[in-house]
Amino acid sequence: MSGTKVAFQGEMGAYSHIACEKLFPGSSIKACPTFEETFKTAYEDKNYNIVIPIENSLAGRVADIHYLLPKYKLQIYAEHFQTVEHNLLVKQDTKIEDIKYIRSHAQAIDQCQKIIQKYKFKTIISADTAGSAKDLASGKDNSIGAIASTLSAKIYKLKVLMKNIEDESNNVTRFLVMGKNVNQPNYEKSKKYITSCIFRLKSIPAALYKCLGGFATNQVNMTKLESFSVKNTFDQTNFYLDLEGHIEDSKVQKALEELGFHTESLNILGVYEASSFRQKK
Repeated sequence: MSGTKVAFQGEMGAYSHIACEKLFPGSSIKACPTFEETFKTAYEDKNYNIVIPIENSLAGRVADIHYLLPKYKLQIYAEHFQTVEHNLLVKQDTKIEDIKYIRSHAQAIDQCQKIIQKYKFKTIISADTAGSAKDLASGKDNSIGAIASTLSAKIYKLKVLMKNIEDESNNVTRFLVMGKNVNQPNYEKSKKYITSCIFRLKSIPAALYKCLGGFATNQVNMTKLESFSVKNTFDQTNFYLDLEGHIEDSKVQKALEELGFHTESLNILGVYEASSFRQKK
């Protein structure tokens, strides 16, 4: 997809950057300092796609994303699952015995405890993995290593001292690909789809129980249901929902119609083909 413009949150070399390169090889890639700025990039320029992590198999959901989805109303048109491979990066002339400190994002440090404890490294928390590699490259301290991607090592000219140092090999992040004015795919019975939406319940007893009944009745499988509070309130809750099926499928239509009876608002975020990764699990 040469000529495509795509944005992500983080520094160049981040795992989101890797996802961008896999999804849009040869594209123009923009790194944004915050998720808000990433969403704003696509909202203000319809030619931009954004690649956003929404959940991780070990760490759970990514903070802030659920609040930005309804705010900017971008449309989801694809999903991507990517294995996270952590590596120990050092300056070119550094040896393992030189390292006293490890710098990285808090989640990366948590996910590499075996190697940290084996060598009794002290840890330094950074905003992100690629940023820790960038800081390491610009400094002069050989007693510090960074946990980051091999792409970060390439960009910042660091040495990969140890590969795949993560404690668990099943560390997978799910990304959403979004844009503005995106057309949903035509429904084909032979293909599998995901429909994503956000809804807010009416303030009545057993509203959640009632609104989910339509999915059971119509045999529509929900793959994800998460609640998150409406900002600045303690008594209103939004729900993010992923379900299997296309919005043009009569079963999905009936389930969503039932859902609509018990909600104050219902926003369809996107309909897209299910990743082949789902069949591998």
